[in-house]
Amino acid sequence: RLQSQGSRVLLFCQMTRMLDILEDYLRFRQFEYCRLDGSTHGDEREEMTEAFNREGSTKFIFILSTRAGGLGINLATANTVILYDSDWNPQMDLQAQDRAHRIGQKKPVTVLRFISEGSIEEKIYQRAVKKLYLDAAVIQQGRLQEQNKSLNKDDLLSM
Repeated sequence: RLQSQGSRVLLFCQMTRMLDILEDYLRFRQFEYCRLDGSTHGDEREEMTEAFNREGSTKFIFILSTRAGGLGINLATANTVILYDSDWNPQMDLQAQDRAHRIGQKKPVTVLRFISEGSIEEKIYQRAVKKLYLDAAVIQQGRLQEQNKSLNKDDLLSM
């Protein structure tokens, strides 16, 4: 359905074995795709990114391991991000989502996360939500306080 609507998909997964299974499925369904994981060399990584982002590209889906593909690449031609499984570190999932939220994005981005009720995935997600809350409440608040310490009285009054 996503392909018929003109969407392009980034699918992030933690385990390369699961990427193997997803790759088999994509081949079976005859979807054109790219795959990036920790074993992908730098030159190959750039070639795949360019092939996926190229105007008129027939590549519908890019499957990536969250750790290898979550940083340093611009995949703004995709407008759907699927998190097949969650990372214990919620910042890694946020980085993965940000691959589509880049300058040059022309469509609204949809993020889907697969979680089964009562599963370990649900527990990981709940823990991630708590970690993000703590980050906002403690760490980010501390950064704001550090910035405010450098302001003098005149700076504060001019705000």
